[in-house]
Amino acid sequence: MPDRLLRHVIAFNHWRKQHIPQPTFLLMAAAVVGALGGATASVLKKSTHLVAAGLMHELEGPYKYALYFAFPILGLVLTTVYLKLFIRRHPFRVGITPLIRSVQQERSRLDFHNIYSQVITSAITVGMGGSAGLESPSVASGAAAGSNTGRLFGLKYREVTLLLACGGAAGISGAFDSPVAGMLFAIEVLLPAFTLASITPLLIASAVASVVSWMIYNKPLFVYVADSWTSDGFWIYVLFGLVAGLYTVYYAASDEWIHRILGRIRGRWARIAAGGTILGALVALFPALYGEGYISIQPLLDGDYHSLLANSLFASHQGNAWALIVFAVLTLVGKTVACSLTMGSGGNGGMFGPSVGIGALVGFVFAFTLNQTGLFHLNVTHFMVVGMAASVSGVMHAPLTGIFLSAEITGGYVLMVPLMVVSAMSFFINKGLRTYSIYTKPLARQGIAEQDQGTDADLLARIKLRHVLQQDFVVLAPGDTPNGRKEDIIRSERTVFPVVDGAGKLVGVLGIDELLETIAGTEQVRGNRPVAELVQPVTNLTRIDTPMRAVMQHMDKAGRTVLPVVDRTGRYLGFVTQKAIFANYRGLLIRGG
Repeated sequence: MPDRLLRHVIAFNHWRKQHIPQPTFLLMAAAVVGALGGATASVLKKSTHLVAAGLMHELEGPYKYALYFAFPILGLVLTTVYLKLFIRRHPFRVGITPLIRSVQQERSRLDFHNIYSQVITSAITVGMGGSAGLESPSVASGAAAGSNTGRLFGLKYREVTLLLACGGAAGISGAFDSPVAGMLFAIEVLLPAFTLASITPLLIASAVASVVSWMIYNKPLFVYVADSWTSDGFWIYVLFGLVAGLYTVYYAASDEWIHRILGRIRGRWARIAAGGTILGALVALFPALYGEGYISIQPLLDGDYHSLLANSLFASHQGNAWALIVFAVLTLVGKTVACSLTMGSGGNGGMFGPSVGIGALVGFVFAFTLNQTGLFHLNVTHFMVVGMAASVSGVMHAPLTGIFLSAEITGGYVLMVPLMVVSAMSFFINKGLRTYSIYTKPLARQGIAEQDQGTDADLLARIKLRHVLQQDFVVLAPGDTPNGRKEDIIRSERTVFPVVDGAGKLVGVLGIDELLETIAGTEQVRGNRPVAELVQPVTNLTRIDTPMRAVMQHMDKAGRTVLPVVDRTGRYLGFVTQKAIFANYRGLLIRGG
């Protein structure tokens, strides 16, 4: 930041602390963050649709399937080139998971470039056919605006986190034109500890974002007003909730598996070649996978079911209902795979939007198939609407977000009871079988996220070993003797002494009692023996990358208050003590978490 601008910011900050109450300033900041989030979301939608519209004009004639294949690969390449040229100093992370990690581990700090780089890279990826959503980049861009606004004015961690959540809510509100769903998303997914005081800033940010987004790009996502439902079909919705919940389990598991497979491919360009080739082939076979996929959902909501086969290699089978069902199932599974390939191969996008489309397809396949049996006469559109809610609820573990998002984007408030029933079932099935959401599972594998963790566990999870590592210990070499290091041992304020070999590897640990007995005892011969002959192999230690919760559990189980710390190769780094952990923990509490 230029020095002149910085001076103005400091002066304004000093003035507002004297004249504007902090709660009032937070509301003002939430409005600003909401406007920024709504603007970036609408700009992202508009730029992506412009890119897609420009390319779709070329997707006609005899070469259209070759272009369907090539454009997604080109989008991945251009995204990677942009990141390599312009975002080199800081790691670029995509999706919602990094935002949760930032809140829990990095004091809600997000790099400034995320405000614009998320927009640029996702517009390229999705606009050129990458099968992903724009909502996660919108959330990331808005959250970065909130984080940097809070840090700019020197706010505390809780206040910065609240503004980060306001930006995330603004991203959802602007992307979907759904302010209530945006607020609920921030509460269910982003905020580690919800308080009633958070509601007003989140509402203001979501509302302002919706207005700003509508002013810039006023094209609704879906156009549909649901008619009423009858209680006669209640048990069919219960059955659908079971089916949808099980599919969300498959959705999350397949995404995890595909990312793991692509992660084993060394080299960025090799991943693009492998994942991009499969992605391009899927888009060529199933054009409905191109981009966000919403364009294929609207005709289905309108009752134009056979449009799903249009513009594909199987267009000649549009009149065959069972061929349509098979194609819809393949498109459904293909969308799940294509989205994971887009993200895992280096593209930028999100799982939020695709989960909405996938839920709609699950509802379509379920209702349309039952209708073909002649035993049922289900309203297919109703099941598509509740399918959207079920997918969001199960995949993201955000049932309230799913309910109100589906109601807001389709006008399906008259379906509130089916929405509630199906979303609740999907949530409990997915949570019961997978425990963690698609966003928190990667964190759980690293020990960062704990199921149903409270404020204490959340604070403890943000303390890293390197923050509390202590290195002021007298280090003994295997060849040293207690008598030879007598002065160092006696003057040391520590009661344990690590024994480290020439390669820096930890051989063992000796206690002060044992060393003093050797030095001052009657057996003088032992005092002249190398410590390598006295030390026992260390059995209780921890690695530098161990989560703090696991460290504390290890200490409790072993009955230790001090543990040596080593790196992945066994090299000695220092010690961690309960006293240092508790001191750091108290510091977080004093600073407001």
